[in-house]
Amino acid sequence: MRRLHTTWAPRRLIALVVTGLVVGSGLAVGAPAATAAGDFYTPPAQFDTDPGAVIRSEPSPLLLQIPGVPNQWPGTATRVMYTSSYQDGKPAAVTGTLVEPTAPWQRGGKRPTVVLGPGTVGQGDQCAGSKMMNFPLAIDPAKPSIAVNYTALELNLLLINGVRVFITDYIGMGTPGVHTYVNRRESGAAMLDGARAALRLAKAGDDAPVGFSGYSQGGGAAASAAEMAQTYAPELNVKATYAGAPPADLAKVTQQIDGTFIAGAIGYAINGLAARYPSLQPVLDRETTATGRRVLSQVATQCIGDTGLAFGFQRTNQWTRTGESLSAVIDRSPAAKKAVDEQRIGRLTPNAPVLLEGGISDDVIPYGQVQQLYRDWRAQGADVALVTNEIPPIFPGLVVNHALPMLTTLLPGTQFLLTHFDS
Repeated sequence: MRRLHTTWAPRRLIALVVTGLVVGSGLAVGAPAATAAGDFYTPPAQFDTDPGAVIRSEPSPLLLQIPGVPNQWPGTATRVMYTSSYQDGKPAAVTGTLVEPTAPWQRGGKRPTVVLGPGTVGQGDQCAGSKMMNFPLAIDPAKPSIAVNYTALELNLLLINGVRVFITDYIGMGTPGVHTYVNRRESGAAMLDGARAALRLAKAGDDAPVGFSGYSQGGGAAASAAEMAQTYAPELNVKATYAGAPPADLAKVTQQIDGTFIAGAIGYAINGLAARYPSLQPVLDRETTATGRRVLSQVATQCIGDTGLAFGFQRTNQWTRTGESLSAVIDRSPAAKKAVDEQRIGRLTPNAPVLLEGGISDDVIPYGQVQQLYRDWRAQGADVALVTNEIPPIFPGLVVNHALPMLTTLLPGTQFLLTHFDS
């Protein structure tokens, strides 16, 4: 088990704290979509149900690109609607963005494809990353809503290395229905089917190398894709996965973020679970107050920055009739406890090497449950390594200690993927 040690100069630390507050607090990808893209997100009444089938696609200019001009730096982007599947296996239309790099792949073999899982961006349709690829900051005063596209950091790092990139919006983000935040089965399927759609659009062939990458919510999606690959998409030539700060044990994550700046993200998880487990709704009706129900309703249409500003540092015992935390309510409700337990990552075995990252002082994703995922996979014989980030606590609850490790592990995570594409 490797450990990452980092020394910080004061000026560098201040600059990264500011960046981390913006990135880690989740002012992330979400703003009004262009009118021309409005109908794109409504699936046709009938579509190809084959997993990874491309339902529709259209050009999607990147930042500072001139529409209609070919081969611009750093790549050519295409907005995509593709087929994935819901938790029960029924077909689902999902959107995302494929970016074919301008830079050549120079490390031998076929150009690889990495599917990126965005971190927590919110639950409202306006938060879909594919709606904001052409400008990283947007404000919608009508909602109001504010967003910053931070997926560009990892996207551009991969593109300059000649890697094809596909970024999924996840199920229910932009498209009809509730975004099922941190749903293990649906997020993993969206990543794997995103790989299938990317290979089809690029005409790369089924044997082209594939990798998965993400941090936080994206780390969970990448980890889920890694362990689902051999059963859900065995034809994919998966080479490696980087999963930073994955929420592998939702029960522990819910306890950790209660009372932090992004406490409202617990509402995203509850809304997503209620959409897939009808037995939870009577529990919510019985256990939550009018305030709690209002929070759940409001966060369903927000981006994470909006949620942080509206409900930051609240505790979920303010939302329940008994004054217990939502974690305690879940723990004594068999239906809720079962639903949360089914989101646990680590019960299947990845079929390719995985690099995990966890921060000892991470105030969003508990380090212990990342360690447990590492141990679970190792016990199954998986090829997995763990990088431990030892940045000391900085303003606990402001999610700085969640944001900074994302930045410091970006290069090692990318290098891990590139190295395994060589093999």
